Order: sequence, then structure tokens, then C-alpha cells
Amino acid sequence: MKPIVQISLDIINLEEALATAAMALEAGVDWLEAGTPLILAEGMHGVRALRQRWPEVPIVADLKTMDGGWLEAEVMAKAGATHVVVMARAHPETIKEVVKAGRDLGVKVMGDNLGCEDMVAGAKLLEDMGCDYVIHHIGYDERRGIAARGKRMPSPLDQLREVVAAVDVPVQAVGGLSIEQAISTPSYGAPLVVLGAPLTIDADAFKTATGDLKETLQLICDKVHAYGNSSS
Repeated sequence: MKPIVQISLDIINLEEALATAAMALEAGVDWLEAGTPLILAEGMHGVRALRQRWPEVPIVADLKTMDGGWLEAEVMAKAGATHVVVMARAHPETIKEVVKAGRDLGVKVMGDNLGCEDMVAGAKLLEDMGCDYVIHHIGYDERRGIAARGKRMPSPLDQLREVVAAVDVPVQAVGGLSIEQAISTPSYGAPLVVLGAPLTIDADAFKTATGDLKETLQLICDKVHAYGNSSS
């Protein structure tokens, strides 16, 4: 697939999330993500607000489902999500239920390998169980905790090539990437470029980062989309 740019709205204020989404779409972003902090703060009201404002834009609801797979997928789909997220560390029955709901309700399922002891095997499991996409994810707490102990902060780029090689579905790399690293992920074979904390969002306060966000997003979108045109 051609590279796409997704912005993760890891913002707990709905008004600010909508303003950031509007700016991002004007800059050329393709997909919106109702990030976990936004869902925690606003529930499905946040997803509904995004859908009402932008009827045609793909919306990822990052609820990180661990149980109640069918119900959670149904709630997100009815709110307007086009993509839902289930965790590889969930019970296989939960993953199965989310995938079934996705097929029945017409939404795509993104499987997240956060926390897997073997990240490559976790990605492969998600594909084998029917997920449409794999999110290769190094978590916020994991990164910061390891760095606080004086060790090198892990990056999703460390095993990204191996994850991409292990699966046939599109892959997204998430977790503390710099602008340059995020832009580079299509060259690893991961076409879903996600922008979020701390790239375009203040990771500690979960609010829009200072600086010219729109100009930064335009630059990123131009480079990512140009990669797709040059490789097509």
C-alpha cells in the first residue's frame, strides 16, 4: 500500500483534539486516531465528534482492547471508528472476537504487539489470527523506565525490519520516534506513518506541542507521500 500519515490525538481535551485534527488534515494527514488518553477522557463521545466533523476520514479508535472483544469493537464501530485496536497480549479468544466483529461490522482490525516477549512472534500471531494491520509498539512507560535506569531507550526501529519480514499485512511502527525516524519507516517496509507523543504532542502534558505544528506536519506529509510516489 502507498504510505499514509496518521496523527494520534493523545490529548485529553476534546476541543483541542478537534482543533489539532483540523490542522493536521489541512496539512495533509490521511488518518485520525482517537488516542487512548482522548478515549479515557471523553469515551466514545470523542470518536463521535471526530466522525461528525469529518464524515469521510478514516478514524482509528485506540482503545487497546484486552477483553470483551466483540462488545468493544461494536461500541467503537457504532461511534464511527473505521479501525479498532486489539492487543497481542489479550487472550486468543478476545483477538478472535475482535476480528470477527471487524468482519461483521465492516471495520479494520489493527493488532498491537506492545509488551510481547517476542515482538516478531507477537506480530505474526496477530496476522495469523486475522488482523488487517500490525502495530509494532514500544510503550511509553517501557521506554522511559529503561532510560531512567541509564540504559539505551528501546526503539520500534530495532526490530522493524524483522517484523515487516514476518508478516504480509501493513505494519505501523509506534513509540518515541523522532520526526526523521517516523519519515523513514516506509523505507523499512512499514507504510503506516503515525505521528504522536512526543513527536507532535507534548508527551508529559498530553497537549499540543509548542511551535509551528502545521508546518512540521506539512513537511512530514510531503516527504511521506513523495516516498509513495517515487516507489510506485
